[in-house]
Amino acid sequence: MTEPTLHQSVGVPFTRIYSVGAARGDLTVTNDDIAGPIDSSDEWIRQRTGVITRKRASSAVQAIDLAEAASREAIEKAGISPSQIGAVIVSTISNAVQTPSLAALLADRIGATPAPAYDVSAACAGYTYGIAQADAFIRAGLAEYVLVVGAEKLSDFAKPTDRTISFLLGDGAGAAIVGPSDTPGIAATVWGSDGSKWDAVGMDRPFKEAFDDPDGEFPTLRQEGQTVFRWAVWEMAKVAQQALDAAGVTSEQLAAFIPHQANMRIIDEFAKQLKLPESVIIARDIATTGNTSAASIPLATHRLLEEHPELSGGLALQIGFGAGLVFGAQVVRLP
Repeated sequence: MTEPTLHQSVGVPFTRIYSVGAARGDLTVTNDDIAGPIDSSDEWIRQRTGVITRKRASSAVQAIDLAEAASREAIEKAGISPSQIGAVIVSTISNAVQTPSLAALLADRIGATPAPAYDVSAACAGYTYGIAQADAFIRAGLAEYVLVVGAEKLSDFAKPTDRTISFLLGDGAGAAIVGPSDTPGIAATVWGSDGSKWDAVGMDRPFKEAFDDPDGEFPTLRQEGQTVFRWAVWEMAKVAQQALDAAGVTSEQLAAFIPHQANMRIIDEFAKQLKLPESVIIARDIATTGNTSAASIPLATHRLLEEHPELSGGLALQIGFGAGLVFGAQVVRLP
């Protein structure tokens, strides 16, 4: 008997980002609002982080609500129907429940059912992971359009008295539609992990301990600031350069640099390490939004395009890095 030849799907050779949508928390929280519990000041927070205000969501607003708003904007801007979405990828570490996935609920809300939908837990690198997967799906013929979302309500995991990370955190969601292109719009992704540094940033205790000790504190986020800073500045600058090399471009050919909005000092040092020319516009959304983990890159992209519409069509280097430790970077053509 002749062995059957399996059929495999084959897609288009190139992809690009069609559009970006954004939704930020409905509350503006100033440094003075949070300085008291950490025995700090507006000046100290600005000098250490570059954050002036951060956007946080009220108690009635969940990460799924922010994701829906951002997704609807991205879909409308892309000029496609939700029914054309072949996959929904949501990067988040703050879904209100462990399961079902935020992505499955989002697909239903926006009318993308029965598209496959799943969450990615890659913290602040999650959006770049989602873009990499969307690019691969489309080129493999598994989808025509993919919705990639970074959505976080980190204020639910912020401890008011924590001086390591909580005062940085904001809430928001950014969404992108990725689809077929006549020319390359998403370059090769450089990504990876280093689990040996797992304790540098993350939850301060397992959820199981909270279940077993109802009188104890709810798990919250914390970090070893200096460890994360050194890793981000020195190691991630190398990854960023690798992404440029993988794309076949130089820093002089970039229109924008969009790093994860972790800390303004990290962003500034990043720019120095990469020797970015003054012509490259650097995203600094953290100043008024805060650190929104997986949502920070698409949110920063959205704001950058609003403030500098001339960047549309230009090349941007985006890089995410965070808890895991994990990282991902790629050069993309801005929508």
